[in-house]
Amino acid sequence: MAELQDELHPAVEVGALGPPAAWPSSEPLPSGTDLDGDPRLDHDPRLDTAAGTPDRAPAAGPGTDPLARARALLARHPVADGYSGLPWALRHLPWFDLELGESAVDTDVPRLREGHVGALFWSLHLPEGLAGDRAVGATLEQLDLVKTVVHAHPEGLRMTHGAGEVADARNCGRVAVVLGPAGARALGDSLGILRALHTLGLRVLTLAGASWASEAGLTRFGEEVLREMNRLGVLADLSGTSDATTGRALAASKAPVLFTRSAARALRPHPSNLPDEVLVELGAAKGLCMVPLTAEQTGPSVRDVADHLDHVRRLAGADCVGLSGTYDSGAAHPQDLADASCYPRLVAELITRGWSASDLALLTWGNVQRVLRGADFTARVAQQRREPSTAKIADLDG
Repeated sequence: MAELQDELHPAVEVGALGPPAAWPSSEPLPSGTDLDGDPRLDHDPRLDTAAGTPDRAPAAGPGTDPLARARALLARHPVADGYSGLPWALRHLPWFDLELGESAVDTDVPRLREGHVGALFWSLHLPEGLAGDRAVGATLEQLDLVKTVVHAHPEGLRMTHGAGEVADARNCGRVAVVLGPAGARALGDSLGILRALHTLGLRVLTLAGASWASEAGLTRFGEEVLREMNRLGVLADLSGTSDATTGRALAASKAPVLFTRSAARALRPHPSNLPDEVLVELGAAKGLCMVPLTAEQTGPSVRDVADHLDHVRRLAGADCVGLSGTYDSGAAHPQDLADASCYPRLVAELITRGWSASDLALLTWGNVQRVLRGADFTARVAQQRREPSTAKIADLDG
C-alpha cells in the first residue's frame, strides 16, 4: 500500500527533481511533455538561451552562473550513474545509515540528492581470486545485501528492474537502484544461474574475465550466453574485454551494449579505455560508453573528464555517451569530483564548453533510459521466438 501511495502521491522530495524555484511556478510545462521518454521529445523552452536560440543549456543571466544552470538542468534530467562499488564497500562496515549520511563511503542519500542522481547501477563485481562456487556465492551475498540496504532506506532508494520502474522511482523522488554489473564469474558457466540471477534482479553482466570471452573473442558458448542475455533483458557490459570480444558482441547482440567504465584511449592509454575505431563502431551500433570519473582513466581534473566526454560524443554521437561515477570502487577521483554530490560541477564545465540542453539531457538521463528500454524490447521479442537455452559449455566448447 505504501508503494501505491507513492505512485498516487509523490513524496515531498519530488520537488527536488522538478523545475527550480527560479522558474515561474505559473508557467506550464510544454504540452505533450513525456518525462520518461527521449529528452529530445521532452524539451523545455525554459532551458533555451535568453536570445531564444533553440537547443541550448540554460542561459546566463543576473545571478546565474554555469553551476546554477547545471543544477537547473539536472533538476529536470538527473544523472543515471552507471557504476557504484557501494555493495562491496558496505560489507566491511559494522553499521551504516545512508539516509542520514555516511562518511565512511562516497555515496549516501543526501549526497545523491545534492548531486541530482536519479538512478544508480550497483556493481556486484568481486575481488580477484574468487571463482567457481565461491564467486557465485559471493555474488548472491552482495545481491542480498543490496536488497536489504534498499529495504532499509525506503525514503531514498527503490529497487528497479527496467526502464519503466527507473522512471517511476525518479518521479516519486527516490533514487532508482539497478542491480549490476556483475562479473561473468558469477555465472559459473551456467545459463541456469544466469536466469536465476535475472529473476533476482540482475540487469547488467560484465563479459570480461570469462573463459568464453577471451582474447580470441566469444566462443560458441559465449555467443549462446549473449543470446540468452538478450532473451532475458540482461545488458552486456564490455568494459575490459578484448578487442575481438568487443567486436563480436557489438555485431551479435540484438540489444544495445554498454561499456560501464570506459573513456577515450586516444586521450589516456588505459587498457579499459576505447580506441577511436571502437567508439565509431559503438556509435553505429547505438551502444553506450559510460565515462568513469576516475583519475586513472580520465585524468586528475574536471576538465580532463570533460575532454573525454567531448571526444566520445564527437566519435560515437551524443546519444552514445553516459556517466559512470565509480564511487566506492577504491579508485581515486579527479579534483572537485570526490563523491556523488559533485555532478553539477562536471555539468557546469560542459555548459561552458557549449553543450546543448538536449545533449546534456541525453548524457545524464536519456541515454541510459534508451538502453534499458532497448533491452526490455529485445527481451519481449526474443521470448516469443525462442525457449530458454539448455546449452552447456562442455557441449559447445568442449
